[in-house]
Amino acid sequence: MSKTKYIFVTGGVTSSLGKGIIAASLAKLLQAQDFKVTIQKFDPYINVDPGTLNPYEHGECFVTDDGAETDLDLGHYERFLNVKTSQANNVTTGRIYQSVIEKERRGEFLGKTVQVIPHITNEIKERMQLLGESGDYDIVITEIGGTVGDIESLPYIESVRQLIWDLGRENALVIHLTLIPYLAAAGELKTKPTQHSVKTLMESGISADIIVCRTEHELTTDLREKLALFCNVKKEAIIQSIDVDTIYDVPLKMRDEGLDQVVLTKLQLTPKQPLDLSSWKEFLKKLKNPKNKLKIGLVGKYVELQDSYKSILESLTHAGAINETEIEILSIHSVDLEDGNQIDQLKTLEGLIVAPGFGERGIEGKIEAIAYARANKMPFFGICLGMQMAVIEYARNQKGIKGANSTEMEPHCKAPVIDLMESQKNIKNKGGTMRLGLWDCQLTANSKAAAAYQKERIAERHRHRYEFNDDFAKQIFDANFMATGTNPETGLVEIIEYKEHPWFMGVQFHPEYKSTVSNPHPLFSEFIKACLEEKAKKN
Repeated sequence: MSKTKYIFVTGGVTSSLGKGIIAASLAKLLQAQDFKVTIQKFDPYINVDPGTLNPYEHGECFVTDDGAETDLDLGHYERFLNVKTSQANNVTTGRIYQSVIEKERRGEFLGKTVQVIPHITNEIKERMQLLGESGDYDIVITEIGGTVGDIESLPYIESVRQLIWDLGRENALVIHLTLIPYLAAAGELKTKPTQHSVKTLMESGISADIIVCRTEHELTTDLREKLALFCNVKKEAIIQSIDVDTIYDVPLKMRDEGLDQVVLTKLQLTPKQPLDLSSWKEFLKKLKNPKNKLKIGLVGKYVELQDSYKSILESLTHAGAINETEIEILSIHSVDLEDGNQIDQLKTLEGLIVAPGFGERGIEGKIEAIAYARANKMPFFGICLGMQMAVIEYARNQKGIKGANSTEMEPHCKAPVIDLMESQKNIKNKGGTMRLGLWDCQLTANSKAAAAYQKERIAERHRHRYEFNDDFAKQIFDANFMATGTNPETGLVEIIEYKEHPWFMGVQFHPEYKSTVSNPHPLFSEFIKACLEEKAKKN
């Protein structure tokens, strides 16, 4: 009998229904009953990882402590559970095939013809059980990307079928997330798409144990009974997932629907302790009952797609809740700010964040925004590229360094104050070759960074190729503009601060990757606190 229990989450009817949020919400409910839970995501695309994908394609790329470039759903897993993920938590078809082909080249298949079944499916099954076999978890939840019926998802669905047979029905179950569309003309919710989706799953040899229905309207008792009858599940296993104000409402909604109870019954598990969601409810109470309101500008290159900056937006939600403040985000495309265009919209803000990004498009707009924030004493937070642009802005406008730029934008600029890292100069392949994962940072005593962290040695996650060029340190840094965080081994500038300002900070790392509901990131919390203080002074 398997010690670890396995839950597989599949999707049907349409994509983007929120499998990751449902998986994270269920995991939160199980964790709140003292089960050790982790979640993993299997993505059917052939990219080895999302590191080379444009944010418009797949949203942001989330980075783990061990330097894995992963799907953004892993961010949800960490934010909900406050448990770190790793390379093992995100697997793609590209990685599966890469591994199998490497084994074939080494002769590990003893001359056999390498096929999808059993070689690809065996590789998938091994990856699916990897975290469970560690002995660290009671329950492993596996989210299968894509939609049932997609050609690229077939090997994963077949692997789930085999694995359920291997493990036994008491040790594994399938949750199928579907859409119940509402036809306004008829005034009806329609179950037929869900019936077809469940039928497609059955044709692959898998019977859904639980059906979670995304809906805009309440499911009636009759409709639940109809779904149970035609989809071959118990009525209590029809779970409604109605639209909510915030993703952080979903665990409570799933608890009301009894999702965790149905899961525990089917897996023959007894709660280790009574459900305790007190801290989660306290977070939601602060989130929904703010005492203050702030308007924060987010200047970026991919603002048309909210998922491009998902971790930053959620970090602001966490920081807003802990400061009992509603955060209104104004997304500003950096291209729109170039040549002073539309700069007036910054006047309505109480704080400014300049987001990460790659390439030269919109760079001058970011610099214009930073110049405005610095000159007008507006709290400013620059992340990764945002920090680099803050250095360029100060070099140009305060130090008179003509031609100050980054070699990423202008390879032969006269003053490369931001330059390609030495370790990157001989690298030709793009995938997985940046400075990635957790790196140490030594903070300067009495700096705003040290005050925020309440310590002088930290470790943060990175994702970059370019860095501050130390050759310009003496020209740029002074009593007001300082490097207040550096890597103790390489000397890499990690944090810059401008003292003649209420709160002006740029960081080379990505603090948004470590913010969770339980532990809002201190830099985001202090940034929001500074915005509140400045707003109070003006009022």
